[in-house]
Amino acid sequence: MKRYVIVWLGLLAIVAMEVAVTLARPPAKLLLAGLLLFALIEAGLGLLYFMHLKYERRSFMWSVILAVVIAVVLMDHFWLDAFRLLHQRLSAP
Repeated sequence: MKRYVIVWLGLLAIVAMEVAVTLARPPAKLLLAGLLLFALIEAGLGLLYFMHLKYERRSFMWSVILAVVIAVVLMDHFWLDAFRLLHQRLSAP
């Protein structure tokens, strides 16, 4: 139980760092990169400890990572609404 409490406190610390970075108002690209990095770290800790993937075999972990990468690439290339909304003009009513 001690390990889970430590991981949970680490996740809370990451959230506090996210808030601090957001309140510092860095440039948009730097803010996005920082928040994405924090989100990846949070997701990794959640997967490893709270979903108990830390104790799985390495081959299973690589297959999960590969599946996630494939899903993200497919969503990026075939999710047409995202491309359409990116180039859509905003019209005032």
